[in-house]
Amino acid sequence: MKIYVLSLLLILSNAAKAQEKPFVLGEITELNSEILGEKRVLNIYLPEGYRQNDSLSYPVIYLLDGSADEDFIHVSGLVQFANFSWVNLLPQSIVVGIANVDRKRDYTFPTTIAEDKTKTPTSGGSEKFLAFLGKELIPFVEKNYRTNSDKMLIGQSLGGLVATEILFKKPEMFNQYVIISPSLWWDKESLLHVEPAFKGKSNSGTSVFVAVGKEGDMMVKPAKALHKLLKKNGFSTEFSYFGDKNHATIMHQALYEAFEFMGKQ
Repeated sequence: MKIYVLSLLLILSNAAKAQEKPFVLGEITELNSEILGEKRVLNIYLPEGYRQNDSLSYPVIYLLDGSADEDFIHVSGLVQFANFSWVNLLPQSIVVGIANVDRKRDYTFPTTIAEDKTKTPTSGGSEKFLAFLGKELIPFVEKNYRTNSDKMLIGQSLGGLVATEILFKKPEMFNQYVIISPSLWWDKESLLHVEPAFKGKSNSGTSVFVAVGKEGDMMVKPAKALHKLLKKNGFSTEFSYFGDKNHATIMHQALYEAFEFMGKQ
């Protein structure tokens, strides 16, 4: 009897294993960047029905810090939730997670602060990263996926710094920006003191959500100053302060509110 039971359990176990299938969240592709001189991994989330509805085109959400062990999985899950018909915060969207190689290099412009140079010796490469986004990544995505003209950029911390730099220097690259806990303290907040490319232009077609948590004056004050500047220049913008969140815990809730804001635009 014992032998029979063990045999039956073994058969059931093998049958269960035979029925196992991988749980696929998206797809992984590589882009060989001549500008950066390296291969970049892209994690791609495709909305429900993408394969079948080949006549449709979709907005694209470009996610900085988009590695699988960073923000890609939980952000893609939140996008899926926002797409549910009974939630309906956002239109169905493609998510492009840009996996990091050296985020301190890519997300910072050159600094005049000696201490910053010492702590982050590879910093200062954002100009090349901006060129990579505009000349290689976005054209690659638009060539290989069914996209429309709506493009959102999500960045937190140093990712928020480079997202702000893009907004200041190449505002037309995206029409929606989600900037969370931006490290605008970099180089003594010098980015906030340059003349932005959007100055004197009609900016009402671009939406910007700015958020910061209980992270100290060096984070909160420049984030508020950024929002004030954007409002002054005619952007559709919203600022949220999360007093019960810190730099590590703000991302998910802030992004949900950002989606609520973007969905109303």
